[in-house]
Amino acid sequence: MSGDQFTYVDVAAALVLVALALVLSWRQRLDLERDLLVASVRAFVQLTAIGFVIALILDADRGLWVLLMLAAMLTFAAFTAARNVRVVPGALWLMVVALGLASATTLGVMVVLGIIPTGARYVIPVGGMIIGNTMNVASVTALRIVQDAGAQRGRIEAALALGAEPRAAAHGIIRRAVRLAMVPVIDSTKTMGIVFLPGAMTGMILAGAPPLEAVRLQVVVMFMLIAATGLAATTVTWLMPSRLFTPHQQLRRFDT
Repeated sequence: MSGDQFTYVDVAAALVLVALALVLSWRQRLDLERDLLVASVRAFVQLTAIGFVIALILDADRGLWVLLMLAAMLTFAAFTAARNVRVVPGALWLMVVALGLASATTLGVMVVLGIIPTGARYVIPVGGMIIGNTMNVASVTALRIVQDAGAQRGRIEAALALGAEPRAAAHGIIRRAVRLAMVPVIDSTKTMGIVFLPGAMTGMILAGAPPLEAVRLQVVVMFMLIAATGLAATTVTWLMPSRLFTPHQQLRRFDT
């Protein structure tokens, strides 16, 4: 398949698929038409813009530009994740630390071990995958902890009254939150190659790479995401107890 296989004409033709979703939403009275249109337009504009930016960075191939690109992606991801748990004190910094630690550690290990080269062509796409997936898991973990803390307030306060430390009192909901946040990653790993063909592998095959080479890349990507999402979820659980409880070891009330 040639590199210019997909043109803007093809993109325009693919709008038929968006129209199908709009018709289904209208017929079922889901009231999602505006959201679908906005999401589609934003996706096209944002991806086109980032495509030009990445092209410029790849041409320059300077380490500083790569770091700035990753920092911008991390910042936007942290803001996005923090909005989902804005009732939590210091939610933005919580996400910055969780996403930053998970992304830097995973990407650093891959570079040090020589799994990926240090060039912008490799670091930016891999870093983007890491940041995007850790954003989702960190956000779900924090949100689930907040929701379960409210639902199990009586049990947690009873444990505190009996002398339990805040972290011990919240251990059950924290453990459950991490397990639920990691389920999509684990399930997609289990069903890969049987239920669906993942994006990195599909992209390489469409670009003309040998299938087994594409498979090896996808395996590396999945191992990378397991580590990154696990680190992000764990970091959230380390930091959340200090935000769940007041300095007087009382469970905060969150308006979710």
